[in-house]
Amino acid sequence: MLKDSAISIVRNLQEAGYQAYFVGGCVRDMILDREPADYDVATDATPDEVMRIFPETYAVGAKFGVVLVPASSPNANENEVVEVATFRSDIGYSDGRHPDQVRYSKDPREDIERRDFTINGLLMNPINQEVIDFVGGRKDLEFRTIRAIGEPERRFTEDKLRMLRAVRFAARFDYRIAPETMVAIREVAPQIHQVSRERMRDELTKILIEGHGRSAFLLLDQTGLLREVLPEISAMKAVEQPPQFHPEGDVFAHTLLLLDKLPRNCPATLAWGALLHDVGKPATFRIAPDRIRFDGHVDVGVKMAEEICRRLRFSNDDARQIVALVGNHMRFAQALQMKESTLKRFMRMPRFEEHLELHRMDCQASHGDLTSFDFVREKMAAMPAEVMRPAPLVSGDDLIDAGYSPGPRFKEILAAIEDGQLEGRLHSRDQAMQFLRQRFPTT
Repeated sequence: MLKDSAISIVRNLQEAGYQAYFVGGCVRDMILDREPADYDVATDATPDEVMRIFPETYAVGAKFGVVLVPASSPNANENEVVEVATFRSDIGYSDGRHPDQVRYSKDPREDIERRDFTINGLLMNPINQEVIDFVGGRKDLEFRTIRAIGEPERRFTEDKLRMLRAVRFAARFDYRIAPETMVAIREVAPQIHQVSRERMRDELTKILIEGHGRSAFLLLDQTGLLREVLPEISAMKAVEQPPQFHPEGDVFAHTLLLLDKLPRNCPATLAWGALLHDVGKPATFRIAPDRIRFDGHVDVGVKMAEEICRRLRFSNDDARQIVALVGNHMRFAQALQMKESTLKRFMRMPRFEEHLELHRMDCQASHGDLTSFDFVREKMAAMPAEVMRPAPLVSGDDLIDAGYSPGPRFKEILAAIEDGQLEGRLHSRDQAMQFLRQRFPTT
């Protein structure tokens, strides 16, 4: 177990004459009876001293006093590591994210006072289970509060990403943000753009997939961060929808309800597709004689999703899937009327399970009618892969042998033959060739 390796590292450091403790999130989670995802160790040993004790150490963060020690317990995964950080104080944060300079310390209090939130500022000696609390973290755990350590505005000015982390922790644990911490976030929120777009994207992704997206986005709105990091989502507020289809309220309310239904640890692309699926509605809102309409909101939403994915520097593969989710989420409404060939091609889309899941959540966050969802799910379950994606009956070479000249028409011909297969009208090469001569004569 990783915990056993971390305890062993603390014991070895202490036996070598150094101070060493568990620190941060692992202590918080242990107090809350949660299983920590990882274990961090803080010590007064310098990186060089840590590396002498543990020769296999990876000095990936030695510039900031951080080294990684591979887990050594018998049951540990070979890729698991324990982060060991030297007590330090930080000097200057000109980039709004990383200290310009670090100064090693022998005082654990000095190390804790540079950290983000009180609930993450606890130390534990795992040998005797003693918890050391310099900043009131245990009290804030008891009273379910996210509070910046020391002067809140200074903490957020040092590292702007901490503002998003405050929201994420508050949503994850269902805690309140302390008033003075909330005021500081509102003051510093316009400076969030100093954070790299990749880090912003990753923190927002964690917010979306941890299972508390609705409360997190309400907090993003309340702190002023939402209009800074995702103004397109902020624009959804007060955009009315036709009540016969959306009794839940405006576009923002609908989107938040949908986020509340995201499965915990779902694919990031599904989470972002859910967030952005109606992003085109504010720009296309109009009141028609019969009802509120959003003509062309899918096409507009696709362009906006593409821009957001570029801005947040998603990979090409992830961006393609997110945009596909936005671009296809309304197609389920026509599923029962689709030709068999159209339906099968629809269900053949890459990662179609995400499209189906988004449609389910979209329905449950609005009118509640799952007719199309049930129809498509049952079709998929009853359809073998070879029926949905049959082997071609005719190839391009066959067309050339039959006297057709290569060109753009080949795509139309082959698609028509595949339609016949998908709809159950063509079963053999001979049938396909006969259909070809009748439908696409060479002269």
